Amino acid sequence: MQPSVTFFGPLDTILGSPTVGGAFLIEYIIFGVVIVNFLTRQLAHRSHVKQYENDGADAVSRHPAHTFTNIALIVLSFFYMTLHHHGGMVLSVLVLGAVITDFFEFESRKVEARRDIPLERPKGAIVAALVVFMYAGYQSLFWVIKGPWSAII
Repeated sequence: MQPSVTFFGPLDTILGSPTVGGAFLIEYIIFGVVIVNFLTRQLAHRSHVKQYENDGADAVSRHPAHTFTNIALIVLSFFYMTLHHHGGMVLSVLVLGAVITDFFEFESRKVEARRDIPLERPKGAIVAALVVFMYAGYQSLFWVIKGPWSAII
């Protein structure tokens, strides 16, 4: 179903048009950015550990690629909300929760570095990102299980 009002004109038409299986292009883009966010999360953690081991607690800083993917997820989920209100609202809340969790996990790594204890993986942020991954996957890949799902439900 196409939105009756387009806020961003041609961008809405391109990203909001159905593709394979009836999913919209924006849903695949969001799903891809979520996967890239996992990769940058791993890079950021490695960078934090390396910064801490080499230069001490004050050297631990945010990884620019991970910050970029967090911002991209926020912008894309808000854009998705203009196309599909319910799915976009749910996704936006989940993404904001993951980004806020990620913010506090980074601060926890800074505290661990200042206390001279080994840096842990950002477990809370990983779980929050997994929830975003599952919902983005549901939105973009539902067509894969649509037949059996419709037969049962």
